[in-house]
Amino acid sequence: MEIDKAIGESDDRRLKTKYNNAIYVIKRALALYSIEEVAFSFNGGKDSTVLLHLLRAGYFLHKMEQKCSNGGLTSFPIRTIYFENSSAFPEINSFTYDTASSYGLQLDIISSDFKSGLEKLLKANPIRAIFLGVRIGDPTAVGQEQFSPSSPGWPPFMRVNPILDWSYRDVWAFILTCKVQYCSLYDQGYTSIGSIHDTVPNALLSISDSCCKEKFKPAYLLSDGRLERAGRAKKFSPSITAVGNGSGGVESHKSSLLVASAIAVGEEILFGTVEDQLGLSLCRKIHSIGWSVSQTIVVRNDKDSVAEEVERRKSTNDMVFIYGGVGPLHSDVTLAGVAKAFGVRLAPDEEFEEYLRHLISDHCTGDRNEMALLPEGITELLHHEKLAVPLVKCQNVIIFTATNAAELDEEWDCLIELTRSSGLLSTMVPYVSKHLQTNLSDVETAQPLSKLCLEFPDLNIGCYRKSRKGPLLISFEGKDQTQIDSAVESLCKKFHPGTFSEIH
Repeated sequence: MEIDKAIGESDDRRLKTKYNNAIYVIKRALALYSIEEVAFSFNGGKDSTVLLHLLRAGYFLHKMEQKCSNGGLTSFPIRTIYFENSSAFPEINSFTYDTASSYGLQLDIISSDFKSGLEKLLKANPIRAIFLGVRIGDPTAVGQEQFSPSSPGWPPFMRVNPILDWSYRDVWAFILTCKVQYCSLYDQGYTSIGSIHDTVPNALLSISDSCCKEKFKPAYLLSDGRLERAGRAKKFSPSITAVGNGSGGVESHKSSLLVASAIAVGEEILFGTVEDQLGLSLCRKIHSIGWSVSQTIVVRNDKDSVAEEVERRKSTNDMVFIYGGVGPLHSDVTLAGVAKAFGVRLAPDEEFEEYLRHLISDHCTGDRNEMALLPEGITELLHHEKLAVPLVKCQNVIIFTATNAAELDEEWDCLIELTRSSGLLSTMVPYVSKHLQTNLSDVETAQPLSKLCLEFPDLNIGCYRKSRKGPLLISFEGKDQTQIDSAVESLCKKFHPGTFSEIH
């Protein structure tokens, strides 16, 4: 079989692994269901084109194992479904019919909508499973596994997804390696094809010729697979909770209080092996945008411990910032913990995998890149040109990958820039402060400070010493400089002049 031979001769280890896994899923389905009970949904796009040839190879190998090949297979007996749509590109229709003719596909053409057409088809035929060219990242992929029953309210059948974990790069690697025909639109700069109403060539493939006529490079030359859908019309989706933009955001939240928690994941901190410098820095950063920090927590490298803390904090805080425990090591459990806190699974994220592939190149091989597994259905990638990989946001939880203060500075600065441009976080009235020191004892200052706290309830008045015999340091923090000045003046009046000195 030419497909299996082409893959076998390829030196692309990743493609071989993806191919073998997809073939296993196909052979498993063909073992579970008879040929009359399976169907294949074909739409002429690149993903279903790949699936067609995988099915041809899988059916051939399945028959070989059963010793029923009779020297070769000349037909493809799996029922093929094509949902004909008046909004489809003519090139898609032509390619579909030409392909059906070339490979002898049993084409069932359905002109009604997908659901009602499927109901009619399943009533008339004993179909129990349908092969689909769904990939992670597709809108319909959320919650699906390689074998997934149809959704409630739909006619019952098993969805079989052999290429669920394939990336844009994998699809084109297969097509080019196996030298199979594909729709001509992909040679005209289209990278993801919907209807004629919502699809244009990908501007990232645009080139200009001497006649100033815009032309496009073919789809397989798109180097960044995460931008596959850049030629598809996008619907605006507002950002999460507590949004604000520039001065408008400040004004709208002037009288409110936004609260965040910071969670550090790392047993090395709990063992005292390393010092948690990121926590101190992060608290200062959160404070600098006018937010209050309700709590900082350090948890063990344990998925359940992370999940428990995230679940508790996400419901009582406007935002949760978490750092540590991100990566491919056994102790990197942060993403798994966040997924469990939201009650979702970890699933391959093609867009994030593309970032990792650009970052770690040949090390990003194999069938399952553990670092590219993200909480499914709730993850938003926060892109910034200064970051090698985007920040990860899961609803009101933001995950930092920083391992030191300098990296955290960069990630935070990028987050704030994104805030200014897209209203990701609300920037509130910043905190202001004054700090005094005195040689008075704790006993002498205790009662006056207690009364001062009652007198100025909107201020945070704190006391601490750097050493037992050192001076007492008193901090005044709040949103109103006038109130702080009044509180300082009120305290100073209770003692002799010169008792307190201001420090900076």
